[in-house]
Amino acid sequence: MRGGVSQSFKLYLLHVFLLLLYLQDSSCSSVNSLKGSLNMDRKEDTLLPEISPTASPQPFLPLLAPSPWAPFTNSTLPKLSGLCTLKFDAVERMMGVTSIDCVAPFAQYLANVMCCPQLEATLVILIGQSSKFTNMLALNGTLAKHCLSDFQQILVSQGANDTLQHICSLHPSNLTEGSCPVKDVHEFETTVDSSSLLAACGKIDLVNECCEQTCQNAISEAAKKLALKAYDLLSTEGAEVLTDHSTRVNDCRSIVHRWLASKLDPNGAKDVLRGLSNCKNNKVCPLVFPNTSHVTKACGDGMNNQTACCSTIESYVSHLQRQSFVTNLQALDCAASLGLKLQKANVSKNIYKLCHISLKDFSVQVVSGCLLPSLPSDAVLDQSSGISFVCDLNDNIPAPWPSLSHLPVSSCNKTMKIPALPAAASGQICKTILPVSFTVS
Repeated sequence: MRGGVSQSFKLYLLHVFLLLLYLQDSSCSSVNSLKGSLNMDRKEDTLLPEISPTASPQPFLPLLAPSPWAPFTNSTLPKLSGLCTLKFDAVERMMGVTSIDCVAPFAQYLANVMCCPQLEATLVILIGQSSKFTNMLALNGTLAKHCLSDFQQILVSQGANDTLQHICSLHPSNLTEGSCPVKDVHEFETTVDSSSLLAACGKIDLVNECCEQTCQNAISEAAKKLALKAYDLLSTEGAEVLTDHSTRVNDCRSIVHRWLASKLDPNGAKDVLRGLSNCKNNKVCPLVFPNTSHVTKACGDGMNNQTACCSTIESYVSHLQRQSFVTNLQALDCAASLGLKLQKANVSKNIYKLCHISLKDFSVQVVSGCLLPSLPSDAVLDQSSGISFVCDLNDNIPAPWPSLSHLPVSSCNKTMKIPALPAAASGQICKTILPVSFTVS
């Protein structure tokens, strides 16, 4: 009996050794020809965050688990309040996608591009689908607290990060009507031109919507009509309705989103909401730029040491790489924003060209850098190989140095010579294995 156990244990160690050899040789691959995996290991990428001294990371190959993915994918029973009336079964599959997009170790790095947009879309669809039974497009404050807690408990039980409310700035008020005066489905449909709204937003062109804004304009028009209902209440509710009009319109925009989610199937609603979210996110660089004094000192006018300048800007950019994955369009905006900041601080030379800074240098580095596509995408979990997500192959473009006399070119400019919207065939699948040392502080 003892000999059998020893033999079994030796075979187990052999399997572990072979798996580690496989992971060591992993790399990115094209969609049509997968060649391996990208291992975000500490020894290959020193730009990742330091391990928290209080962290207790799960073992990479737990002895009692058949798969190294068990700590992240084993579902546990969530502790629910029993007081939330939302129909979670209507978005069961979508919550599974959300839990992978927001998987515990990666959530903060995929937050602005993937995790938070998917999280917010799922909540909107949850309330919208539930309105079919409640006829209400918003929750009261007490119910919102219970439902948001239950929502996060379910996601965490499926492997999502347990600080999503903080990461995505999510609050119970996000589930209420805010200052919008309309939350009843019948009142909504008698106030706005619902048929025109559905025609404009029932299905959107993910490539052209950001520029043509067909659906966005229809949503704004409907939100303004809802907001105007508040002024009909002046005589009965007094000064309480005199909230800032733009805030009210924005709150009503959320109500419009939920109504649309009630009229579309969950997958169709997700496509619309994620597409609209990307239009907004791709316009802004999500990175926070720390003090540039060291860069301006080394690279400013009168620079006499190119090596020192390049070393300084490379070190600066390496700190940016600790923050977030970005899309190719966001990287363009980040490059322009940092370039203008440096120019205003008396750095006139094109140090991007001088020091070979490329667009992918503004994103979290997965061995060689990865820019996510500007179109919506999700992470995918393979139980045998790990979390994967699509990288844009057009990411070796030199970062463009901005001109003080010209604003950065809009991605809606038809003459633009940059890969603003990559073709589907240009993607890579990066199979990323979560290492024991990759933790979120």
